[in-house]
Parts: sequence; structure tokens; C-alpha cells
Amino acid sequence: MSVSDQPPTTAEGALQGPAADIAAGYAFRGDALDLGALLWDGGCHPGGRIRIPLGVLNRHGLVAGATGTGKTKTLQLIAEQLSAHGVPVFLADVKGDLSGLSAPGQDGEKVRERAAQVGQEWAATGFPCAFYGLGGTGPGVPVRATVTSFGPVLLSKVLQLNQTQEQSLGLIFHYADQKGLELVDLKDLRAVAAFLVSDEGKPELKGIGGLSTATAGVILRSLTAFEQQGASGFFGEPEFDTAELLRTAADGRGVVSVMELPAVQDKPQLFSTFLMWMLADLFHDLPEVGDLDKPKLVFFFDEAHLLFSGASKAFLESITQTVRLIRSKGVGVFFVTQTPKDVPGDVLAQLGNRVQHALRAFTPDDAKALKATVRTFPNSAYDLEEILTGLGTGEAVVTVLSETGAPTPVAATRLRAPESLMGPIEAAALDAAVKGSELYGRYAQAVDRESAYERLSAQEAPTRTTPEPAPEAAPEDVEDDDESLVQQVVGSGMFKSLARSVGTQLGREISRSLFGTSRRRR
Repeated sequence: MSVSDQPPTTAEGALQGPAADIAAGYAFRGDALDLGALLWDGGCHPGGRIRIPLGVLNRHGLVAGATGTGKTKTLQLIAEQLSAHGVPVFLADVKGDLSGLSAPGQDGEKVRERAAQVGQEWAATGFPCAFYGLGGTGPGVPVRATVTSFGPVLLSKVLQLNQTQEQSLGLIFHYADQKGLELVDLKDLRAVAAFLVSDEGKPELKGIGGLSTATAGVILRSLTAFEQQGASGFFGEPEFDTAELLRTAADGRGVVSVMELPAVQDKPQLFSTFLMWMLADLFHDLPEVGDLDKPKLVFFFDEAHLLFSGASKAFLESITQTVRLIRSKGVGVFFVTQTPKDVPGDVLAQLGNRVQHALRAFTPDDAKALKATVRTFPNSAYDLEEILTGLGTGEAVVTVLSETGAPTPVAATRLRAPESLMGPIEAAALDAAVKGSELYGRYAQAVDRESAYERLSAQEAPTRTTPEPAPEAAPEDVEDDDESLVQQVVGSGMFKSLARSVGTQLGREISRSLFGTSRRRR
């Protein structure tokens, strides 16, 4: 494995040569997470502890590797230690096997062997967990967002709209904000879009370019298809407060928030974009804190390639800027995917901590990806192409930021064994944990209050049912019948009532973030 023939240890077991230099790069003075032990020259050396300083985890990271190489167990290992240090963690459980974090692990020969190899004092331990599900699909406390807070940029990503359609969707949101029409669920958005291409609604956008019938048709069809996939439940109220992700348990350990996603894993655009909404919402609400001794939250994006696949330029720019800026709010973001090339270069450049599991080189494309991955690492004493194709399950090549912010030497590492259960807990236990949560009563029951759909429908109904005026009708009554729908809406008490309920004034647009998401009204 090594480019050196020099023995890595003395008779007393002390590391020598390049192995000693690598190990010295991980000898941090402050609190750090233990990843495992140094691999060098065909052996595992528990004296060479490979660690990540707790204070640099807001500098973001990447966990990558081919299927079956141990990425999920690496997530579990890092999440456990963060929780033990009092740092809350968010994990997306796409495959449904991370619920075991809440239960003590099972002792066994393989676990004891791994612990002995890396110098780990293994003890079966469960960690405080909260379980969530998108809109009540699958197990977990339901997480919902209103259409208004989700915003046009993220929704365009989910609906796979092109740039022109995305801009038109932004125009619809702009109009709804300006007129005080709350977009709570998808039927609200559909109602406003349909109104703006109706005879009554077309004049409303004439001064700012208007909304073409063809583009509105694409948006409406996309919304219909989206709903047919079961997405309606993800948008609505009560809206999830992302501050819930920052909780600690009574014993001071950080709560591990696990988003259970197996039921929606066939909707990758939805769950990856929904996770981005959560991150953007956190970005809104958290104050600037700079560099802390430990992060406020570490957020893991599993299957990260789904977030970037087919993304518009505006969306990618927004992700890049959010990742860059959220560091100063004490939040670390780790992307988990198969190869670094799945992550755009501008985002990859901001990921200071790297755990690279094995890559396969079975095809010319695989070989090309391997060479590209090697080029993303600092200069190394290893032959990285050889190492990366020869790593076993639960082994990885690591480089992180030191306490001074400089990259550590590249270290091939045998990772520690997680102390919690490496697999899912029983369905009954998961259900009991969800229903026993203090958050279940707060978010479990959906609420469908009066919003844009109901208000526009209420104004349309009299127009449909009003008979032709009798000959003796007063002139002013005839004028009322000739009013456009929007004049009826604006002329009624609807907007004043709505404005009072949301604490805004007519014509005042909701402030939006990098992703077009709005600030939650608390």
C-alpha cells in the first residue's frame, strides 16, 4: 500500500517515517471526532489516530464512495460522536437503515475484531433520536412546508421547469405576495396560476410582462403530475419549524434528527429539494456567530447527486452561496454521494473535510472518474489510484482541516465500528418512538385553513350563479356585475382581513432568500 519500504514502526510500536508524519498531522489539542486508525504499508496502526477537530465541522465535508463501501456506516459513526459532544445532527435516511442510531449496537466477533484493530473501546450505546417523514408519508413526525415558504426557485427544481417557466412561476409568487394571497398548498398555487391567465386575471400582470397561457399550462400540468405522485401532503400546515433540529436531550447529548425517506425514494427530486428548503430555512433564522468551538448543527445530504442533477444555473448558484454563507451561522453541511464529480466544482471547493471510500474502475468511465478524484486530493505519500481501488469495506482515504485551517496529510484509514445498532429498529419500536415524541401532537394533524384557493373560489361563486339583472335593476348594480373578478376580490374585505391575519399590508411583498423562500412569520 505504501510508496515507502521503510518500516512504519519501531520495536516499541512508535510510528516512523511517512507514517509518523501523517499521524502527526492529526494530533489535535482540542476536542475531535475519532474516525479510526492509520493504514500504512499493509498494516493498521492504532497509534495513528485519524480525527476531525470539532471546531472545523462547520467547514463542511464530503463522504463519497461506491455502493457497498460503507458510506452509511461512516455517517452513523460521525453522527454518534457529534451527538455525544452535544451537537445536534440531521440525517436523511434514504434506505431506511439509520433508525438503529436510537438503539444500542449488537456485540459480536466482527465488532470486537474491528475495535481491536483500531484501538477502540467499544460499548453498545443508543443515541437520542427524533424521526420525521415528509408530509406524513411513511413513519415519522410529518414535516410540511407551505408553498409560499418553499418559494419559486426550489419548486421549479422539483417540477423540473426550464428557465423561462421558472421565471413565470416567480411572477405568480410575486403577484400572490403583492396581493396578500397566501399560497399554503398546491391547490392555492394552481388557483392563482389559473386566475392569472383567465380573462379576469390577464390585466393584472400586463404591466410586468404577463403570463403566457402556454407557460401557465406547462406549470399547471406539472403541478397535476406532481400531485398524482402523492406530493400534496408535503405542502401545507402546520409548517415545520426547522429550529426543532437544534435540540439537545436532557443529558446534554445532541438530538439526531432522522428523516425517514424510504417511502419517497422513488421521488428523488422531491426529497433532495425539500432538504434544501430545510437548510435554506435554517439559514434565514440563525444569527451570525462566526467560528465556534463546536457547530450548532451538522446536516448530512445523502444521495447528494440527486440535488444537483438537472439543476438550473440559478439553483446551483443559490446552493453554492448558501453553503458558503451558512458556515458563519454555525452549521456544517456534509454531502454524501458516490464520486466527487457528482458535486459541482464551486460547491466541492468549499468542502474542507473529505472521507473517500473505495472507487471501482471496471469501465473507461470509472477509470476517468478515479483519475479525476485523485486530482482533488492534496499531494500524498500514497499511490492514491492504487489505494482507492484497493480499500475494503469500512476503510477510506481521509483529509480534513486542522485546527489552524490547513489541510491534514492524506491518510488511508480503517474506520471505527459504530456503537449503535447497524440496521433499522423494529417497525413497532419506530412507531412508538414517533408517537411518543413531544412533537407528534404539534405536527401530526394537517390543517387546511382558508387561503388563496378558498378566497378566489368564494369570489368566483357569485359570478357563476348571478342571473342576468332584471330590467329594473339599479345602474350601480349592473356595474357591479360587469366588474372583473380581481376588482371584486380587491374591492371586498378579503384582502384587509388577510392582511390582518398575516401581519402584512396589501402590496407588501414577503421577503425572500437566496432560494426565493420566505421568512416564516412567528
